[in-house]
Amino acid sequence: MDFERINEKLSILADAAKYDVSCSSSGSKRENKNKGLGNSSGMGICHSYTEDGRCVSLLKILLTNHCIFDCAYCVTRKSNDIKRAAFKVQEVVDLTINFYRRNYIEGLFLSSGIFKNADYTMERLIAVAKKLREEENFNGYIHLKSIPGASDELMREAGLYADRLSVNIEIPTDKGLKLLAPEKNRKDFIKPMEKVKNEIIQYKNEKKLLKKVPIYAPAGQSTQMIVGASGESDAEIMYTSAYFYKSFNLKRVYYSGYVPISYDTRLPSIGSAVPLLRENRLYQTDWLLRFYGFDVRELLNKDFPNLEADIDPKLSWALRNLDQFPIDINRADMRMLLRVPGFGTKSVHKIMQARRYRKLNWENLKSIGASLNRAKYFITCNSRIFEGKDRTPAQLKGLILNESNSKFRKELSTQLNLFDVPNNLSA
Repeated sequence: MDFERINEKLSILADAAKYDVSCSSSGSKRENKNKGLGNSSGMGICHSYTEDGRCVSLLKILLTNHCIFDCAYCVTRKSNDIKRAAFKVQEVVDLTINFYRRNYIEGLFLSSGIFKNADYTMERLIAVAKKLREEENFNGYIHLKSIPGASDELMREAGLYADRLSVNIEIPTDKGLKLLAPEKNRKDFIKPMEKVKNEIIQYKNEKKLLKKVPIYAPAGQSTQMIVGASGESDAEIMYTSAYFYKSFNLKRVYYSGYVPISYDTRLPSIGSAVPLLRENRLYQTDWLLRFYGFDVRELLNKDFPNLEADIDPKLSWALRNLDQFPIDINRADMRMLLRVPGFGTKSVHKIMQARRYRKLNWENLKSIGASLNRAKYFITCNSRIFEGKDRTPAQLKGLILNESNSKFRKELSTQLNLFDVPNNLSA
């Protein structure tokens, strides 16, 4: 093996893979069998976080950065003058096993540029996963990127070896895709997603009837879209997400702020990168849709097409719907408790349990760990004190911002910790 050349390829193809943010291993339960290598149960990938807070890593690379397409937003587009490289199937297998044995990684995230055609590329991605599973007895986490336009037969086979599959829809709207990637067709993105969804359903149904059924993509499928390359509003982005969640049972949608890399007049100018805060607001909205019972039309619509930068989307909704507050913490149902700014899912479940035994007051809420710095303006409890009074939305917003200890007080574009979002949308 030419280690110098392998190292050069790794440098090129690992760097090219950094633009793909759709890394998550949640939900995979592939067990280690026959004293094989690795165990994906509970494992995460690429400096992602598991449900218990552990930080774990993944070998994240492209099979190749050669591509037959010339998408304006993509660093590996065929017209871009960059160093090109391609791994052989066995080279990726060897790298994965060697890195795993050295405890550098706990799994593989493999994507690729498209060379020759979709099926040719997808066959090689599958070959890597198949060799790892069958020849190396590797039971660690494997995430394969589905190639748009790949055949149903290949997508079925991919799910038998990968823990998670994902196909990036890239641009949120059809008009944006046609503007920046006119060679591509939205239908080619939909086809593999539809196949994976149907296969997952079929295997789950077969498992109810048969004792031995192969594991098929146990961690489901996800997608990613680029934010800010083609001028879509936050409403257009989140309506697209809501559609894909509903239509394809996705585990996650990832949002990647566009980093200007070209002087193409169709794209934002160099130096005008999407603020990280916008990405975070989209993730917060995503969590509200998936875990807090919100409908996307409540949060974003024609009258409110973009999220506010200075406050999170739940607080924004509450200030626009003050007629629904205050709510009595001892009487309100879970749906309304989840809509109280500052309350996360864990706090709400604790409140639901605690109030079975007594009427809760402010001290009780503090003792169970409920965050009251914002919630106090939207709730009542077993006390005569109510902080909300008759303030207007603008007055309440100003008061909350003045009292806030948010890390965004000084610089709204500072990097956020996205992993705290699910239980603390208003922190």
